Amino acid sequence: MADSPKDQQHPQYKIDRQVVNQLLAGEATDYNLVELARLMTRYDGFPGARDIQTDLKKTLTRWQLSESELLAKTRDIHQQGEVYKGLNRGREDWS
Repeated sequence: MADSPKDQQHPQYKIDRQVVNQLLAGEATDYNLVELARLMTRYDGFPGARDIQTDLKKTLTRWQLSESELLAKTRDIHQQGEVYKGLNRGREDWS
């Protein structure tokens, strides 16, 4: 068994794993910063997906940011409201 009995499989794991791989290889663009913050929030305290959690922290370290710096930057980016423009993503995609 790869996971302990307490660990859960996140329903978005496969999609998120691809995004995390892109973040690990990418630069700290506005879009990547927002995606990193979004995934860090999603997996914060999640009982599983340890590899994703580790890689998110690696990305944060590689970009030389603390979590509070990341969140401050992404708040500013979201206030501009343009980060997802043109990506065919609704601003309120709750599905």
